[in-house]
Amino acid sequence: MKKEYLILVDFLFKDLQLDPNGVAGVVLTSNGVQSMTELETFLPKDGSNMKDGSAAKYKVTVAPVSGGDPEAFLNNADGKKEWDPFKERKIEHPTTDCDTLTHLLKASLGTGILAMPVAFKNSGMALGIIFTILVALVCTHCAYVLVKCAHVLYKRTRVTAMSFADVGEVAFANGPPWCRKFSKLARISILGGLFAAYFGTCSVYTVIIAQNFQQVIEHHTGSPLNIRVYIAAFLIPLILLSWVPNLKYLAPVSMVANVFMAVGLGITFYYLVWDLGSPWEMPQVAPFMNWPQFFSITIFAMEAIGVVMPLENSMKTPQHFVGICGVLNKGMGGVTMIYIFLGFLGYLKYGDATLGSVTLNLPTEDYAAQAVKILVALAVYCTYGLQYYVCLEIVWDGVKDRFKNNAKLYEYIVRTVLTAAAVLLAVAVPTIGPFLGLIGALCFAFLGLIIPVFIEFIVYWDVGFGPGNWVVWKNILILIFGVLALVFGSYTSILDIIKEYSGETPDLPIPPYVEEPVVPIVGNATLLGTAAPL
Repeated sequence: MKKEYLILVDFLFKDLQLDPNGVAGVVLTSNGVQSMTELETFLPKDGSNMKDGSAAKYKVTVAPVSGGDPEAFLNNADGKKEWDPFKERKIEHPTTDCDTLTHLLKASLGTGILAMPVAFKNSGMALGIIFTILVALVCTHCAYVLVKCAHVLYKRTRVTAMSFADVGEVAFANGPPWCRKFSKLARISILGGLFAAYFGTCSVYTVIIAQNFQQVIEHHTGSPLNIRVYIAAFLIPLILLSWVPNLKYLAPVSMVANVFMAVGLGITFYYLVWDLGSPWEMPQVAPFMNWPQFFSITIFAMEAIGVVMPLENSMKTPQHFVGICGVLNKGMGGVTMIYIFLGFLGYLKYGDATLGSVTLNLPTEDYAAQAVKILVALAVYCTYGLQYYVCLEIVWDGVKDRFKNNAKLYEYIVRTVLTAAAVLLAVAVPTIGPFLGLIGALCFAFLGLIIPVFIEFIVYWDVGFGPGNWVVWKNILILIFGVLALVFGSYTSILDIIKEYSGETPDLPIPPYVEEPVVPIVGNATLLGTAAPL
């Protein structure tokens, strides 16, 4: 019987050796330096060593494969029990399933949800429900694909965790010959996209917080101050929040943020459920030309691809992240229901008068409506740390080898400098929203919808794509969806930029954190998403 062989090799290796059985192998080593951030878990903690700071070297395994199935090889090679990366994973402060679910809810439930009524206005009542479910299914599936491929690569390369960029790089490096030369480009593209999107998100978050507090304070004092003063006032509180050392300790903060947002949404729902008309009297299907605005708001409000791998890497039981009843499906299922309810009720309540944020329609003189603004601002403040961890991981991973002495001190210096830079950017350009909306549209559509599809193609290239190549057809549909989201999101953001700097009021929905429609301080920043986005 003809034997096929699967060669599992990473692109970064040297010191090729032969083991006692004559099988080619590369010794996987690690420098043994304790990660200074909770999310930096790429290097395995499986007893391997890495000397003089050289790149990680992964074991090359040559073994027969039954039926061209790499997972069969992983489970049955040499008749031994498969290597379990999850049992080998060593984390100083692992998060529980509940902690991870809390972070995921906060990552997907932000101020972007307050724009759902105007999203329904641009789709129609019936079509809004269908489209919201469609967007949720696509975003959740792409996140699932990313984690599933990461788990396969863990076993192929015998490492215990990878970041998003690591998954992309290793997938390309171990894929078919034609794609291996793009491994470095894949890593750089993912890191650049993640940093641009999430650093921009952090900067806009300071504007969101300041804007909400500004409106409530000035409503009572009658003394207007420049928005830059309010932004600068939050520098110290944001720096203190950025000093939270890891996701385990940040979980209670995310829980508080969820409570603030839940109470704010509860008050909002209280206003929405009174004096409702019949949903059958509302437009069920909006004009086709309005659909792009729906997808621009919904996709980038719901997308949270940047925090998926950091959350999985920090879990005590990462295998619980995926699966029918996994953390991912539970979280996104609940998020989808809340998005549908708020969008449906908000549009039913205010109809064509629905504004860019449902809070704009609430009576300003009511204390309860003012409480919603404060609660939203506090929820966004508590969410800042989760968004910030994505940027911190990227920057600290790039510079930590230069600061091996007093590494902890330098890590906190980096944390402080990054936060200060985000706040200073917001102070310098408080109308940065339209530009960051464009970055968000490009980055989140690319990272959240397109990149996971390519990774799945490459990881399963030698295995096959199922009966009738159904995986190929499925991924082609997702690619089309992602390209359309990228194009339409960029289009609406460019329109915002033109309107902003031509002195015109944007025709597009004003973002959730702009509480006065006549002063479009920030453009369609809902394109940044919820915690990956807003």
